[in-house]
Amino acid sequence: MINNIYLIAEIGINHNGDLKITKKLIDNAKEANFDAVKFQKRTINKVYSKEALDAKRESPWGTTNREQKEGLELSENEYEEIDKYCKKKNIDWFASAWDLDSLDFLDKFSLKFNKIASAMIIDKKFLLAVAKKKKHTFISTGMSTTNDISDAVNIFKENECSFELMHCVSTYPMKPEDANLKTIQTLKDKFKCKVGYSGHENGVSVSLAASMLGISSLERHITLDRSMYGSDQSASLEFKGMKSLTESMKKMSLALGESKLGHITEEEKVIANKLRSHIK
Repeated sequence: MINNIYLIAEIGINHNGDLKITKKLIDNAKEANFDAVKFQKRTINKVYSKEALDAKRESPWGTTNREQKEGLELSENEYEEIDKYCKKKNIDWFASAWDLDSLDFLDKFSLKFNKIASAMIIDKKFLLAVAKKKKHTFISTGMSTTNDISDAVNIFKENECSFELMHCVSTYPMKPEDANLKTIQTLKDKFKCKVGYSGHENGVSVSLAASMLGISSLERHITLDRSMYGSDQSASLEFKGMKSLTESMKKMSLALGESKLGHITEEEKVIANKLRSHIK
């Protein structure tokens, strides 16, 4: 945790169904000083219609949407391996469930958190099921109206489940001019809760700006290579970008320091004696 910001490396589906890639991404997240890695869990036949799954789609796994979606899903055995690996690496992991079966599936593991993806924030039945789990929940606000967010907040408050909102714009990649980071303070003022930021932009500048606005959490998609197959890869950070983000956050935190009006450092005193020697 840097400057009290919980850092989440969103692996999502960027593992491309490959456990070796998954473990390397976990390694990178740990080395870059993130606090957690996050996945996306779907029950394919519940999230997508038969017509959608049968539609043609070229991918590394076949020629239909079904083959592509199934190729991107990790098995129960693979999640068990992920759980063991994250414990070994001493890094948290959790996942955003996209359906009730997937939510129940995640109960197999002793996870600290739940996550509401922006796509799911309008599903009140699903929100209620998550809130009843009584786990701290990150709620992304992409593609949401004020009423959508209010409904979600009310459900979590009524069920006494701790949560925080995450300001989010659901475009991939997001244009910096669409970030509207001032919304973070608006969310705090209106809903009286912690607010984080979930970013889909290229680079780290917008995320660094968000880190200066009192956010409680910061989530970024990560990848081994932005040119890899996948819809989220181009809006993700490679390892170099991950390190740039966390190291810059540390420097910015140090630079903020504290108010020391009129304070002159010992180094400044030496310089002052040289530069003011001509002044009588």
